[in-house]
Amino acid sequence: MNYPVWQLPFPGGILIALVAVTHVFVSHFAIGGGAFLVLSERRAYRERDPALLAYVRKHSRFFALLTLVFGALGGVGIWFTIGLVSPEATSSLIHTFVWGWAIEWVFFFVEIVSAIVYAKSWDKLPARDHLIVGWIYLVAAWLSLVVINGIITFMLTPGNWLQTKRFTDGFFNPTYFPSLLLRTAICILLAGAFGLVTVGRRTSVERDKIVRWAAQWMVLGALLLPPLAAWYYHSIPEFSKAYFSGRLPAAQHIARGGIAFAALALLVALVFGVWKPRWMRMPQILVLLVLGFGVIASFEYLRELVRKPWAITGYIYANDVRAEAVERYREAGMLKTAKFLLSEDPNSAAYGQNIFVIQCGKCHSIDGERAMRPRVRGWDAPFASDMLAHLEVTRGTMPRFAGNEQDRAALGRYLASLNPAFALNASAKEAAGGREVFETRCGSCHTIDGPFRPLKNALRGAAAEQIEALLPVLDSMSPNMPRFSAPDSQAHALAAYMAHALAEAPDKEGR
Repeated sequence: MNYPVWQLPFPGGILIALVAVTHVFVSHFAIGGGAFLVLSERRAYRERDPALLAYVRKHSRFFALLTLVFGALGGVGIWFTIGLVSPEATSSLIHTFVWGWAIEWVFFFVEIVSAIVYAKSWDKLPARDHLIVGWIYLVAAWLSLVVINGIITFMLTPGNWLQTKRFTDGFFNPTYFPSLLLRTAICILLAGAFGLVTVGRRTSVERDKIVRWAAQWMVLGALLLPPLAAWYYHSIPEFSKAYFSGRLPAAQHIARGGIAFAALALLVALVFGVWKPRWMRMPQILVLLVLGFGVIASFEYLRELVRKPWAITGYIYANDVRAEAVERYREAGMLKTAKFLLSEDPNSAAYGQNIFVIQCGKCHSIDGERAMRPRVRGWDAPFASDMLAHLEVTRGTMPRFAGNEQDRAALGRYLASLNPAFALNASAKEAAGGREVFETRCGSCHTIDGPFRPLKNALRGAAAEQIEALLPVLDSMSPNMPRFSAPDSQAHALAAYMAHALAEAPDKEGR
């Protein structure tokens, strides 16, 4: 809350993802493609293959244009967006790894110079010297990944750095090596996919040989992915692993999507590249590029998703609030701690909206991505305020609310105002009407018979009257439970629904 908020009509993380994923897609090709160029040129000299050498010469121009222009612009775009969307986390990364960034920028400068020399000096340098330039590029590009990988993995697994604040503890963190090798495998896969772009259209024995060579790179990269992905998974924090077991269904879906993208890329490369290279045409090449993009996008999205609710695990929350400052904010309130407020009247609607923008707007919108309006349907102001006090336990992906009771009440009123009207779809005496109440009042934390905090075992056999009697004392049963502040009609409907649903749910033996 130390910076002015860059307010967007959608969560700022979406903008970061759009810029970052496209940049990472090209930058990983820039690393793998460097190895592809050098080893292809070396093979052409060794086998005295003029067709392969001519192809490498043409591919080097495409490579330099794409990676230097788009890669450089994408890197600037990332710094611009993260600096505006998450200034606190960005500032922390800069100050923590200032020498790491300096080293990476040196490697990037070497990349630029060597890539330009490599693409421009085919007729000016002897073959041996030209290959040396290519090797210089490859080493600098991969070392750039070596440095960036340490900073990126730090955000999910800072490890002992949280206690020691030492550079090496944060840099060589628990996911450093599995992530480095996993990204290297993706680089190899993308090198082969982009290598197909410049093979040309005319069918020939020489073209088939080049297609098969590029496809073999994709096959190698795809085969390396499963064991390296498994190693990476076993290195992430336990709270992140829990997201894959049903706590966060999106994590399962994205993981399955990434596996499908890699498997399809392997299949297409084997069939159209290795087995029948003459069948490899532009439609198949475009499919492979899309599949390669899907692999890297899935990995990047998962890396961000399983870090919730943190920007830097254990240190800075996703809404840019430092963990150590939350208690101070809860005691003093936002009026005394936030440096940028649009309204200083805690009873005004603008004050509650301002809190939403500061503490919720990085992940949620009102009606767009991760929209809040449908999420708070039926919430009254007291219930919304109570829910804010328990954000970190509702599903484990939310930061703690950084404000006092006055701030919670203001934000609660604002959230309740998004859906002022609420009516049951059925009579209060009918179980069907209570389902809507359950989804509104209980569904953020519980399911009846689902994978997340199911109620079937704790309340099995309870009658509607018994369940209704529990509702007024929920907050006394657990400090993490909000008060049930709904009208009596909704309490009747909820109890009827839960009793009916619990009776229908199978027991542990599946009966």
